[in-house]
Amino acid sequence: MSRSFLARRHQAAQASEMDAANVTGPVEGLINLTIGDPDMVTDRRIIEDVYQDLLAGHTHYTDSRGDPELREAIRAFYQKQYGMTLADGQVFVCTAGNIAMYLAMQVLLDPGDEVLIPTPCFGPYLEQVELAGGVPVAVPTYEERGFRVTADDLEAALTERTKVLLFNTPCNPTGVCYGKDDLKVLADFAKKHDLCVVADDIYTDITFDIPFVPIASLPGMAERTVSINSFSKNYTMAGWRIGCIVAPEEIVTALDYFNCNVVFAAPSPSQRGALSALRHRDEIVPATVAEYKKRLEYAAMRINAMPGLRVLPPQGTFYLFPCVKPSGLTTAEAVAKLAEAGVLVVPGTAYGGAAGEGYFRISCTVPVEELKVAFDRIEAIPEFGGKKA
Repeated sequence: MSRSFLARRHQAAQASEMDAANVTGPVEGLINLTIGDPDMVTDRRIIEDVYQDLLAGHTHYTDSRGDPELREAIRAFYQKQYGMTLADGQVFVCTAGNIAMYLAMQVLLDPGDEVLIPTPCFGPYLEQVELAGGVPVAVPTYEERGFRVTADDLEAALTERTKVLLFNTPCNPTGVCYGKDDLKVLADFAKKHDLCVVADDIYTDITFDIPFVPIASLPGMAERTVSINSFSKNYTMAGWRIGCIVAPEEIVTALDYFNCNVVFAAPSPSQRGALSALRHRDEIVPATVAEYKKRLEYAAMRINAMPGLRVLPPQGTFYLFPCVKPSGLTTAEAVAKLAEAGVLVVPGTAYGGAAGEGYFRISCTVPVEELKVAFDRIEAIPEFGGKKA
């Protein structure tokens, strides 16, 4: 047998639980509640604007940091929405939020640097830290505390190698939103220990009661925060693969250098789509958020009506993170029973390991009518819809 030509660091690579669970196309008879790709098509105004831009010649490379017109629109958005004054050198346009996180880890981490990550979290965070040579340090959060990380939790996980605090609000998978007081606790911790904060802000508009506030807007945080944003969720543009980073100019320069050796620049048509999304923002976003809220409230009502499940009230994103512990089932057993009933979900253990045991994530990216069918199936499972074990 010939030797493996894979680099040693990749020879043990395997699909994550989240990758294995996500089904990107329709499967006959199954209701797919796994993928974080909204069912709604990108707003027609964006598509038509991009079509005209393509006809006008926007089919070439842009500046490596992004189309200057889009960078200016991003700066105007942050000024209007959050009162943040950004220099052009603080804005970097990239190919989606996931690539943004990968790039950020690559330019921030030296081998052995530790990254504090409240869990449950978006699973790829841990792997992206490891790909950059860093060490992910899971900091568990708990349902009884609203899945919010505390300063004490972070202090207990801190070591002399800690360099970065990575967090996400609104949170995938729990849907939890951090308010301004919560963020101040994290900001004070980061300043006290001279840490960089990487803030995954991609669900900023999908909040229901607690307004989103960028941690970078708090006093003393702009110079130590890398803010990652995306057009995938807020504007139903997942397939366009377009995002941005706001960070200190020194970091943006490093991001630009690294990205030039990966993809050079984000696709020009997608950048024009992002520009159109910002222009039409006030016409597009409210209706989209209202639809997600309707779906989540329906799903939460159905879940909490079952004796074998429970879930916290929806706060943001289009996800819910139901607890299966009242059923007496493990996460793996629960997910298997759901699949047998024709409902696909993602096991909670895909989101940072132990903190997700006893939970699963559902993505409310199908209409209420389809959610009704899904929950009728779930309710028919004795461990969920019957009496408590």
